Parts: sequence; structure tokens; C-alpha cells
Amino acid sequence: MWIEPEEVLLAGALWVSERANPFFILQRRRGHGRGGGLSGLLVGTLDVVLDSSARVAPYRILLQTADSQIYWNIACGSSRKEITEHWDFLESNLLQTISIFDNDEDVITFVKGKISGIIAEENRLKRSEEQEENSGKFLEAELKMRKLFGMPEEEKLVNYYSCSYWKGRVPRQGWLYLSINHLCFYSFLLGKEVTLVVQWTEVTQLEKNATLVFPESVRVSTRNAEHFFSMFLNVNDTFKLMEQLANIAMRQLLDNEAFAADRSLPKACKTLKNVSALKRDFDARAKNERYRSMFRLTQDERLDGHTDCTLWTPFAKMHVVGQLFISNNYICFSSREEDLCQLIIPLREVTIVEKADSSSVLPCPVSISTKNKMNFLFANLKDRDFLVQRISDFLQRTPDGSWSDTNPLSLIGSSVRQAWLSEPCGSGSVLCLSVPRAPPASPNPQDPTPSTRGAITTAAYADPSSVPQMKERMKEEAWNIHFSEFGRGVCMYRTSRTRELVLNGIPERLRGELWLLFSGPYKVHTHTHTHTDEEVPVLHLLQILLSPLPAATEL
Repeated sequence: MWIEPEEVLLAGALWVSERANPFFILQRRRGHGRGGGLSGLLVGTLDVVLDSSARVAPYRILLQTADSQIYWNIACGSSRKEITEHWDFLESNLLQTISIFDNDEDVITFVKGKISGIIAEENRLKRSEEQEENSGKFLEAELKMRKLFGMPEEEKLVNYYSCSYWKGRVPRQGWLYLSINHLCFYSFLLGKEVTLVVQWTEVTQLEKNATLVFPESVRVSTRNAEHFFSMFLNVNDTFKLMEQLANIAMRQLLDNEAFAADRSLPKACKTLKNVSALKRDFDARAKNERYRSMFRLTQDERLDGHTDCTLWTPFAKMHVVGQLFISNNYICFSSREEDLCQLIIPLREVTIVEKADSSSVLPCPVSISTKNKMNFLFANLKDRDFLVQRISDFLQRTPDGSWSDTNPLSLIGSSVRQAWLSEPCGSGSVLCLSVPRAPPASPNPQDPTPSTRGAITTAAYADPSSVPQMKERMKEEAWNIHFSEFGRGVCMYRTSRTRELVLNGIPERLRGELWLLFSGPYKVHTHTHTHTDEEVPVLHLLQILLSPLPAATEL
């Protein structure tokens, strides 16, 4: 077989040359084949003791040049027939070509490149054959499932596992088939047949446990029965897939419209080419769901990839270890230690992505700058060039947006802000910023004038003896200190301290800004589109939160 070229310093030691030309030498191991004598016996004994690879492949072909003492081993064989085929190939296809080269280095480079190409092609063909073999086994299992359980052709098999199903106190060894809509089991031992079909929509609980009676088992509970499966080769992978399929079925049952609109689900008419195609679809879907859940992103956000890295945190003056996530609209970071630090950076906010200078303290760093003058420094990135190129590709596809984190309205985009400010009041639109007030009552000489009311309001708010107002001021001051340390706006550093401040209460003046920041309505406008009927109530709620209340201004 062909092997990756490797250097050989002593071509004649323990080997006998049988054929040669100006560029190649065919050699046989001493002690193998006809007539080895005492030296051959010693070499054969040495190979056995040292478990040398020459016992398996006693033939080889070396590449040589006239001006070099270094040889290159390019092929080996277990039989004379195999090595002769390689020799004939070299004489027929390479010998005439390399004989016209003037430089020995060119000869070595050409032959090494040719051999590497042959090896790559052989590996590709082997992988293709393995995939076809796996595909054949998988299709056979899918046909068997449909025949055994009477499933329609639209029912797609996701994966199948060997396990035991406990019927009473007796385990029945068989095969567990997991399809998109059903969990199926079949066993036929000693003339006894066991068949089980459970729809995922009937499953009420999935539990993985390990007891003395059921070691590493999975319990599947329905409304009417409980089923136990054990003796899995990999119980964790099986349980994860079962849990995912059950969750998808529940989601379909609760919201058929949203389920049908989910483009990440495989289509029923899709033809699978190999065993892992549909399984990979579900694995990718699970990663997307975990990513969206971790950072509370919209349903159409798709994770492109993630990598381990470190983030420089200016508030702690240290590098935090975590993972960097890239999707079509966001760059996110989550620390390995829970609640230590989290980042959500919309791509619309990014202005510069560049590679910083590497050092022993900061290897492979990348700097990301945003429109609100915040800089983030990520380091220890394994494939920095590819990461920067990938982010640049997403930035090119990101529509321009004039966001700025200096005020709450800007968090949801300038186009929406302009629409709110330009909408005429009284037109019936929910985007009008002004809150309708009650008509003024009849004049009363005892009521204070508007200017007097304003003075009373200002004096009351400035009065330090007012306990509620003092609490409000203390909350505002705590948030201002937090903003100065961790940043302000969408791209702020989110830590456990942020959560504590929210739990302690949000001051009246910051409620609109912080609601926009933590409840996620700005994510509705990450994608450029018109407002749907589902988004209008969100915008109306924004209007209410951002509008001043009469009670707050007339204390």
C-alpha cells in the first residue's frame, strides 16, 4: 500500500535490494522469502521480539536521488504481488516524467505530492464505501421498522439501538427504533415475540436512572403504563435523543402552526443518504435551542459555531475562561463559571473586528469594537483567522442600523424611534408616545395653578425626608455605579451583580431602559422587516413603559 513519504537514513541495513532504477529501489526484508541464512534468521528473530512492522510488510519501495544520502519510503507490501503492482505503476506513470527534471529537490517534491494525492483519493473512496455500507444497514433497519410496526413511508427513522425491554421481571433483548413520531421496540427470542409502539405525544415523563434492578435504565411513562429499557451501549446519547423527540412532539401538540413554520425540522419527504443525516439534523437543532435559551434570543436565530476562548473583563481585571458563540445576528459569550460574565453583542452594533498583536500572555487575540465605544478583547482562539473571516461575512450581510446605547429608545433601532416620534397623536395608532390625559376639570380657585403644581412636585421630589424618594435615589445611584463599571446598553457585561440589582428593584426613571434591555424587545428589531400583528402589542407595551405616568409627575 502507499504510505506517506518518510525519511530512511540507512537503506541497506536489514534489507536486500531486488530491483532498482535511477529513482526507485524495491527492497525485501532479510529473513523473509527464499534463502535468508543466519543473518536472515537473526533479523527475523529481532522483528518478532521488537514486534516490528516489517513482519507484516516485508517489502518496500524507496525514492532516491543521485546527490542525496536520504531515502524516502513511499510504499510497502505484505506480498511480492502487491509490491510489484506499485513498482509497475511507478515505472509506467512517474519514471518518464521525473527523468526530465534537472533539480533533485523538484523530483522529491513531485513524487511526494503524487503519493500524497493517491493516498487522499484512496481514503476518500474508503469513506464513500463505509458510508454506503452504513446507509445500506440503516435503510434496511428503516424498512424493517415499517414492516414490523406498520408505519407509513412518511415516518422517518432517526436512529436505532440494541437494548433490553423489561416485561415484568424478565428482560427481552431486542432493538429500539426511534422515529420522528414513535418509540418502537421489537424482540423475538426463543419463539416469543414482543412488540411495543408508543407515540411521543403520549409520553408524560422520561427518566434516566441506575438502580440495582434496572442498571443504567430509561423509564418511559405514559398515561396508562411505565416501560423500562436497559443494557444500552451508550445510555446518555439514547436518552438525549429520546428527550429531544418527546419535546418536539409536545411542541407540535401545543402549537401546530409554530411547529409547521419551523424550517429547522426535517421534511417528511426527505430521503436520507446515510445513518447519521437525520441524527445530525436533530443534534444541530438541539444546539440551536440551547443557544437561544442561554441568551434568550429569537426563534429564527441559528448558531453558526462556537469555540473556547478567554475574555478580558475590565471590571475584574482578569481573563475569564468561557465560550464564544457566533450566529447570524449576534456574537455572544458565556463564562465557564456560572453567572461570572455573559455578553450579548448584536452585529448591528459592531463597528470593527480586528486581530490584535499576539504575545505569550495574550495568544491569538481578537478585538471587537461597538458603536457605543465599548471594546471587547477575546484571546486563546484556536482558529482566529477563520473566526474573523466568519464574523466579517455576517457583518456584510447585516443591514445598517444607527443604534446607540445612550438612551432607551435607541435600543430598538432608529427607524422605529422615528416612527414613534413622527406618529401624530389621536390617530388611533398604538405607537403614539403621548398618554391620553383626562380633560381638565372646571376651574377651581382653590386648586393650584400648573406652575404651582410644578413647584410643589419639584420640592416634594427634592425633599430628602421622603423615604420612598430616598430609596429611589439610592437605587438610581446603585445602577449608575453599575453602568460605569460594567457598561450600559445591550452590550453591557451581564454578571450576578446585575441580577441582584434587578431583584432589589428598578428605579422609576430607568424602568423603560432596563425593561428594553432585559426583557428582549430590541431583539424583535434585529431583523429588518415590517411589524407583524404579534409585534404590535410589544410596541404598545414599550409606549406605555416609556411614557411618564401622571402619578409619577404629580406627587
